[in-house]
Amino acid sequence: MLIGEVAQRSGISARMLRHYDRIGLVSPSDRTAGGYREYSENDLRRLFHVEGLRSLGMGLAQIADVIDDRDFDPAVVVSHVINRTREQIDQAQELVQRLEEVQATDPKTWHDVLRTIGLVRGLESASPSRRQQLALEVTEADRRDIPILVEAMLRESTEDAAGALQWAIARRGGDDAVSALAHAMQSDESDRRRHALDALVKINTRAAQRVIMKSANHEDPRIRARAIITRAQHGKSGAIPALVALISTGRDDVEAADALTELAIRDGHIDQVITALSAELAASEPVARRRLVAALTDLPIAATKDTLHMLLDDDDRATAVTARFILDTRTEDDSAQPASG
Repeated sequence: MLIGEVAQRSGISARMLRHYDRIGLVSPSDRTAGGYREYSENDLRRLFHVEGLRSLGMGLAQIADVIDDRDFDPAVVVSHVINRTREQIDQAQELVQRLEEVQATDPKTWHDVLRTIGLVRGLESASPSRRQQLALEVTEADRRDIPILVEAMLRESTEDAAGALQWAIARRGGDDAVSALAHAMQSDESDRRRHALDALVKINTRAAQRVIMKSANHEDPRIRARAIITRAQHGKSGAIPALVALISTGRDDVEAADALTELAIRDGHIDQVITALSAELAASEPVARRRLVAALTDLPIAATKDTLHMLLDDDDRATAVTARFILDTRTEDDSAQPASG
């Protein structure tokens, strides 16, 4: 079969067939009666073998190395092609993400595009200290960078750089980031959820606080605890049982105790707080009771003295000692106050 006929029937261009011949990959091995070179059956079989390997993503140099190797293992090549294809997919996804980040800044000029690309590349640096430094250097009040900063912060692997990015986001118009951070709070990746929560805490606007407070039933215990404490800080008395549970379990117990004190004193829920603490004290193990009795420290002694007196005989010595200390200290403080009138 002559080269023209092979090209017509196979769909491989005559130019490519001549290139294969020139590099010695596939050459016509027969000749017609008139002296023209033509492809034998074996040549055609080799040609389609080459095309099959090319379709797997192999280069011509690699094909030349393996096509005549009798020990050639197709599984090795397939594995190589799979890995190479995955790398190409990852590179393409990175490119799409970078372009989407540029697009999200609504660039007006090529200067805007180049500036954004520079920021993206800088935040992709392999050096954590460089990423942190860049976040600290972001001083221009351009809210268009917020999507880039948010995504970089969510994927950041070091605490220092993540903290610097959260600071930069909060300084540059944190409310613009709240929607993306709220979405990230639902991520399947715990680190993204954690970074999103920390950023919302740093932003600390009403919009950010609302997102946090809506997460009181979140499956992530860290987010759930922060939501409960934030609700209490906003005077939500319904958070009292959950705050007491946080103290009992030891999760964010210091902040939970502070929030409980605010609800009791600032918001006038002292009776509910004492009732909840007393009930939990009666049902808890010694380690939990030690934390719960400590939560009584800053509450009005007039409201806590009965509970504290009962704890003086507690089986757990540490709990009893803490109750005695609070009673003695608060009684002395009260007696030191000048009499009114």
